[in-house]
Amino acid sequence: MPRRLKQLASLPVTELKGVGEAKAKGLAKLDIVSVLDLLTYYPRRYLDRTKEARIQDLHVGEEAMVLVRVRRIQIQPTRNRTKMVVAEVTDGSGSLKVTFFNQPFRVKQLPAGTEAVLFGKLDVFRGQRQMTNPVVDLIGDKTGMIVPVYPQSEKAGVMTWDIAKLMTEVLDRAGEFEEPVPEAVRAEHGLIDRTRAFHDIHLPETMGAAQQARRRLVFDELLRVQLKLVQQKRRLEVEAKGIRHDIDEGGRGGLVARFHEALPFPLTRAQQRAIGEIEADLAGPHPMHRLLQGDVGSGKTLVAVSALLVAVQGGHQGALMAPTEVLAEQHAAGVRALLDGFTVPGGDGDDLFSQAGMDRSLRIELLTNRTKAADKRRILDALESGAVDLAIGTHALIQDAIRFKSLGVVVIDEQHRFGVEQRAALRSKSANDLVPDVLVMTATPIPRTAAMTVYGDLDVSVLDELPPGRTPITTVWAEAPPLTGEGAEAEVWQTVRDEVASGRQAYVVCPLIDESEKLEVASAEETFAVLTMRDGELDGLRVGLLHGRVAPADKEATMAAFRAGDLDVLVATTVIEVGVDVPNATVMVILDADRFGIAQLHQLRGRVGRGAAASTCFLVGEATTPDGKARLEAMVRTTDGFDLAEVDLDLRGEGTIMGERQKGQNDLKLASLRRDREWVGKARDIAFTLVDANGSLAAHPILDEEVELLLSDETSTDFLLKS
Repeated sequence: MPRRLKQLASLPVTELKGVGEAKAKGLAKLDIVSVLDLLTYYPRRYLDRTKEARIQDLHVGEEAMVLVRVRRIQIQPTRNRTKMVVAEVTDGSGSLKVTFFNQPFRVKQLPAGTEAVLFGKLDVFRGQRQMTNPVVDLIGDKTGMIVPVYPQSEKAGVMTWDIAKLMTEVLDRAGEFEEPVPEAVRAEHGLIDRTRAFHDIHLPETMGAAQQARRRLVFDELLRVQLKLVQQKRRLEVEAKGIRHDIDEGGRGGLVARFHEALPFPLTRAQQRAIGEIEADLAGPHPMHRLLQGDVGSGKTLVAVSALLVAVQGGHQGALMAPTEVLAEQHAAGVRALLDGFTVPGGDGDDLFSQAGMDRSLRIELLTNRTKAADKRRILDALESGAVDLAIGTHALIQDAIRFKSLGVVVIDEQHRFGVEQRAALRSKSANDLVPDVLVMTATPIPRTAAMTVYGDLDVSVLDELPPGRTPITTVWAEAPPLTGEGAEAEVWQTVRDEVASGRQAYVVCPLIDESEKLEVASAEETFAVLTMRDGELDGLRVGLLHGRVAPADKEATMAAFRAGDLDVLVATTVIEVGVDVPNATVMVILDADRFGIAQLHQLRGRVGRGAAASTCFLVGEATTPDGKARLEAMVRTTDGFDLAEVDLDLRGEGTIMGERQKGQNDLKLASLRRDREWVGKARDIAFTLVDANGSLAAHPILDEEVELLLSDETSTDFLLKS
């Protein structure tokens, strides 16, 4: 009888020969508890003995894998007390010196006579060919032509040959596996059956067989994720009772049409497209659940306001929720400026427009933890009575005491900073039983494949062009130690002074608040002191300081002074990363820039270039790692956030992006959002054909079982965007 994965998930590894209590504990340290855990513990690479590299054929600078025998090994003393292990190895064709720094355990691991696989780069030191700190795998006496090499842990007492031996037993005893994917799907995409896939990923006869096995199992992983997301989407459409919004341009005073006509510039084609997609959702019977992805400065706010006005136009309320008080206050100021002077018609006494027969001003209220108690009570009463049309705030909007009369549209900015529970809480704030439409926005660039995986249960609108009048930002990498005032950095501060002399403003961003001995980086407070001291680079300029430890009232006072032009330069930490909008600021100086990730650098750069004047972003610092250099070079090369997102994914990999998975979720052990881009889209398309209109997989019970088995019921995707 064919095996199901559920059966293997219920079998502990102690069911296998030779796995006693000690070995089981060692396997558990590798997150292998069940037989299914073992089966899905995949080789990290293969030793292809048909194409095995020989030492004598290696070129200097070449990265290669060689099978060697250890001749001798010892610990050698060094002047700086570093523990250096030196081994001499051979493969019959030649010999190598292998050096390990601060790895004294290698002496016991690799005694003379040991066979091991080394993976590293060949270099030359004092005329001798060597590898330094190569990856080591002990494969035992494996004699097959294709040898799987598994992640191993000497500390846990589990080596690659232990895994291989157990895997052979699992595959022999399991026999055939039940096939969850319809034959037509497998035939269309050239996928081998599951039994063969599990066998060939672990015991391949050729590298081609291993590649075909990986292809099939990658598809399975991605398909499960997409099935889960499509199910969520379909169930929301079926179960949630939505609001059919009035998108007629003449309805309720034609608020949306009036708003667009009052703008001093035309909407971009991307904005028009996004607004059209949102309005189509709002007019439908199901609650909207849409992601608005737009690069820095692409005009997301105008699209969001258009969506909120659709709600007000139909006699409902809108809410805009931001992750920080600074951003909420900025949104409130911006939206009030956009809608200054707008009125809505009075109602008949039964709806939101309490002053029957009379036009009244569209009412916008800001609600944060800084709102005074008396004002808060007044706002809460007005929200519940329907007198407030648009509420803007932080997480204060989802506190228990808050009720809306009829919440129609919710916009959540920088949504990855909110949890799933917080979004659900905001949706439940309306007094009626209708589920409001939700638009989530992010300026964090997301690669297309990641967006389909992270936000697979959301429809996606993309703003991929900048509004007219925006001048592209010039990015310069000043390769110099920060705060030395020499070389390339001297030009940076001269540019800042020149821009200030022309009536412009500048930001200076530092990674830390105060000094750190562990990280040799400039702190905000130290930077402020050095730059403003007598004869300092910014001596004589009006300089403000902003970081997370500044008291809220002082923080707002500093920001208000900078917005008003009363400060020339703002020295800050990444507290200004999101939402700060000062069009007169034309210079961004980022110190120790290689310490920041691409997403942060791009967000910080987006604080300038918000007006018509030419702007410059200086990346100051020396790249200390290859990845740091690649990040800074990418920032100089392009200002396109979507291009940068792909670079970021390539550099970091999903090992970092997926680093905060919930415990127990094991859906992407093999698939890579980088290497398997094409399969993400294919898996999503297939998922839509397999999930029925009710969000069920009733026609595919084995797939349904596997989705429930391998994906948590509370699958959260927010972690994917945390940097």
